[in-house]
Amino acid sequence: MNDFLRGEYLIEAAYLTATALFILSLRWMSSPTTARRGVWAGELGMLLAIVGTLLHREIVDYKWIAGALVLGSIIGVRLGMVPMTAVPQRTALSHAFGALCVTLVGAAEYYLNVPNVPPFLISVLSMEVILGSLTFTGSLMAAGKLQEILPQRPITYRGQNLVNLGVLALAVVAAVFLVRNPANPVLFPAIIMMSLAFGVMMIVPIGGADMPTVISLLNSYAGLSASAMGFAIDSKLLIVAGALDGASGFILSVNMSKAMNRSFTNVLFGAFGQEQTAAAGAQEARSVRSATPEEAAAILTAASKVVIVPGYGMAVAQAQHKVRELYDALTKRGTEVVFGIHPVAGRMPGHMNVLLAEADIPYDHLLEMDEINGDLPRTDVALVIGANDVTNPAAREDRNSPIYGMPILDVDKARTVMVIKRGMSPGFAGIENPLYFLDKTLMLFGDARSFVGAIVNEVTSE
Repeated sequence: MNDFLRGEYLIEAAYLTATALFILSLRWMSSPTTARRGVWAGELGMLLAIVGTLLHREIVDYKWIAGALVLGSIIGVRLGMVPMTAVPQRTALSHAFGALCVTLVGAAEYYLNVPNVPPFLISVLSMEVILGSLTFTGSLMAAGKLQEILPQRPITYRGQNLVNLGVLALAVVAAVFLVRNPANPVLFPAIIMMSLAFGVMMIVPIGGADMPTVISLLNSYAGLSASAMGFAIDSKLLIVAGALDGASGFILSVNMSKAMNRSFTNVLFGAFGQEQTAAAGAQEARSVRSATPEEAAAILTAASKVVIVPGYGMAVAQAQHKVRELYDALTKRGTEVVFGIHPVAGRMPGHMNVLLAEADIPYDHLLEMDEINGDLPRTDVALVIGANDVTNPAAREDRNSPIYGMPILDVDKARTVMVIKRGMSPGFAGIENPLYFLDKTLMLFGDARSFVGAIVNEVTSE
């Protein structure tokens, strides 16, 4: 009996410590200077949670568990080895795997307890599998769009929102009937199937420009489903961890929606991101000014203040290390160089911050949009590297633009603007950017990594 109590106390201590570490991890990851500590705290907390679970006396055979751990580790290591540009879709896949796990556990709990399933248990199981199922397929669809396996543009049809919400409503109604009659063998799999279908239908009409918000929203759903699973299997640790994940993901989604000056309903049901083919045709008829690496280097070396604005083009080209070299070269010459970061630049929350941190750019030189916009009118050169939609003046000036009202980086107010792009194609939102046709703008056509490298060579050779 004493051994049993000691074992129970050890498990509870491991869970309590893991819970505290999860909370601290979330707190520390809110700042770049403590983010690494937060990652380590989260990993240690997860290790303690796993060890505590493996100590349960209810486990009578570790063979299947060991096999699952080995298989999961192999998959996890492979997913962790993806390039930085693939982190958004890898994150979406992680959400999908977690949601699938929640759905399978919920199904197992139901069939283990049927027909004697208490009303509270069947309620949380229904919520668990609805959220888990729609998050599973929704995350797979988001990963497919980010990987460009699926069309990035919204796929819409008349009455789509009504159909989508109707499918979700049917799943919820089926869950209500299941609570009243838990032994019904048809309703539970029907709930899962309808939720899986809704996950696909939820993401299909969402355009690529909204993927950062969608990723954080799916993260929230995954956390809420895990919290519901905690209630189902009586795990306080899962309840707390899932609630932390769900709440933080939801808050991040709200903040990102505010950064785009849009509501959740507009993100989920607005079908934003359709490419404006007519505008693209008009774009080809307009002329732009271009420059060579030598000309760009001359302008940068003559500048007193330079603001670098990174975007997904920098991520695709893996140009962050070359950007660091440019930062070092200009700083040595006495030029003030800072970075302007838009909250939704890239394909996931904090995408640009992660890339620049990987290149060891000083944290205090990474300025958020609200911090940098006031300095841009006093900036000699704004160097935009693959950032399209977040620098589009149409968001400020064109009431007919789909992104009108979205806060942007005011790079067009700098004395000179230089934009590194492969070509004149529109950004992820499919919207023409009038910034490229201003008299003060120079287009630097080419791969971001190669072009920045050429600029660095010119700057250092002078």
